[in-house]
Amino acid sequence: MDPSTPAPLAFDDCTIDFAGRRLLRGGIGQPLEPKAFAVLALLAGTPGRVFTRDEILDAVWGHRHVTPGVLNRLMTLLRHALGEDAKVARYLHTVHGVGYRFDLPEATPDAPSRAVPVPASQAPTMPVPVPVPPAASHPPVARRRAGDRHGMPRAMWWLLPLLALLAVAGWQWWPHAPSAPKPAPERSIAVLPLVNASNDKGQQFFSDGLSESLINSLSRFGGLKVIGRDSAFQFRGSRDDSRTIGRKLGVSYLLSGSVQHVGDVVRINAALTRAIDGSTLWAEHYDRPYRNLFALQDEIASAVIGALQVKLLSPGESVRHDDRPPSGSIEAYNAYLQGLKHWHDEDFRRASEYMAKAVQLDPGYAMAWAHLSGSLSTVATFSNEPAEAARQHMNEARRAADQALQLAPGLGAAHAARAYLMVYSFDHRGALAECRRAVQLAPEDGTVLNGCGYVFAQVGKLREAIRSRQHLLSIEPLYIINYQQYAKLLLASGRLDEAEKYLGTAESLPQTNAHWRYSSLFLRMAVALARGDAVKAMGSALQMPAKYRDPYTALAAQIGPDRAAADTALANALAGKAEANADPHLIAQIYALRGDAGHAVEWLQHASAADLLFLPTDPFILNLRDDPRFIAFCERIGLPPPGESEALSIDQIRAANGTRNR
Repeated sequence: MDPSTPAPLAFDDCTIDFAGRRLLRGGIGQPLEPKAFAVLALLAGTPGRVFTRDEILDAVWGHRHVTPGVLNRLMTLLRHALGEDAKVARYLHTVHGVGYRFDLPEATPDAPSRAVPVPASQAPTMPVPVPVPPAASHPPVARRRAGDRHGMPRAMWWLLPLLALLAVAGWQWWPHAPSAPKPAPERSIAVLPLVNASNDKGQQFFSDGLSESLINSLSRFGGLKVIGRDSAFQFRGSRDDSRTIGRKLGVSYLLSGSVQHVGDVVRINAALTRAIDGSTLWAEHYDRPYRNLFALQDEIASAVIGALQVKLLSPGESVRHDDRPPSGSIEAYNAYLQGLKHWHDEDFRRASEYMAKAVQLDPGYAMAWAHLSGSLSTVATFSNEPAEAARQHMNEARRAADQALQLAPGLGAAHAARAYLMVYSFDHRGALAECRRAVQLAPEDGTVLNGCGYVFAQVGKLREAIRSRQHLLSIEPLYIINYQQYAKLLLASGRLDEAEKYLGTAESLPQTNAHWRYSSLFLRMAVALARGDAVKAMGSALQMPAKYRDPYTALAAQIGPDRAAADTALANALAGKAEANADPHLIAQIYALRGDAGHAVEWLQHASAADLLFLPTDPFILNLRDDPRFIAFCERIGLPPPGESEALSIDQIRAANGTRNR
């Protein structure tokens, strides 16, 4: 350390690392603009001294041609980073008419020394991005090396389609990490969302996309567990310390930092920290031309991998496919990242527009073609557009999937895209083959695992669906949809205790979507029905939204001892059909539970294709698996023979668990 550089300054839960040019609070690095940290360093370097505005402008900007609003904005940022506000200032004080003063809080007799050594390799917590001077003052080379790094792009087209069904479909049950967390694997990492250090909020897509690309890059290395985007991105802006984040994600290392895209320059600050104690294993700052972005991504990943000492998978091994355009077109990549942004915002129409732009700029961009296929098929399936428009979008989606596979036969995401199209065309054999190939090619790709988890269930392959969900749990430990879907599969296999366990974990996670709560309620009701517990089943049904409540209460009433009440509940559910409140699939489930195959099949003829696809693992409908009328119905529409499904019927589940109505 330069002798003139002050030692790190610790106070309350904050530490100012002057040498590393970073502020940490509560064990978490606080993202600060370079000028903001420079102002903080100036003031904190001499606690108690009042600095005039002119002195600050001279010291930090080298001149006074800066508007007062600039300094005011930076002071606001600093107060936020320090956890205070102007009205209740503890550290940064405004001296009206003069300038600013930094005060240290009063020390207690037992307080440790305020000057705390913080070696570069053992910083107390995750480091903040190193402040970056103006681009013009540095050549495009890396500086200060301190040591020698996988959705789904979210849930891809698989998440929204099946999430959307929850609002109206009766059998969309959904999913937990083990209740006693296991120690994190030594070689495991999460890429936390890079902070957008640009003043332009419109650049958020770029920082998020770059974070996701780093996940993809790191997943190319063997022996390294890489957490997926959905779980890692839940810690955007989190105040949890590194130990807590590592525990929740089940990893030993965290990669964090910031990115700033200014003109033709990309500035990236990155740091690899040990989750257990927040110590820094590696840190770096880069200033590079934007045109060298891909090389920079590889350099960062290689540096992280070097620090973790893991090996690159050989070409013959299964890896997640690179999401960057093979031509190196930055323009195509930019369009792709914007498409991903809209994808994660669940605006699939806009996502398809940007993916179309990406493949127009680079026709050889296989990953963009795969995402274009997924976006278009989702729009076609769930946008309520006219039938002709939906058919056109589906045809375009097929062409896009075909193009992706022609360009990259080994792209797992493209095989998954084709499987989705096949299953919605009731080609269950083709869909099964494509998903098996997709999982073989991309066993660590959360998008593929999630999508094919659905497809395996839709074609009745319960064991393969469970395996996909189990592995996805390790990659996406905080992905609520997966826990609910896993619980659904466990129920369909008769494992009721496990189903309730994983459902409980799903319910403990943040539920920002009302549909998730309703799906949990339905799954609770289904488990209660399988246990013969009419009271609990009715309790869940009564918590459903009022306008959909009658069919659910009718389903719950079918196992009670009062047959007259069961008949009345069904009549009430049927009375709502004129108001479009009676879902055909749910009414069919009621009749199946009653053992009335004729009426059940009649109602299934009015169900949506999306609902029909899940019949092979629907325990209620599988009560009809041996009925000739239901077998003929499945054959007519292209579903697998119900007798071939690995899932159990509700009656089989009850028999296996020794259930009696109560």
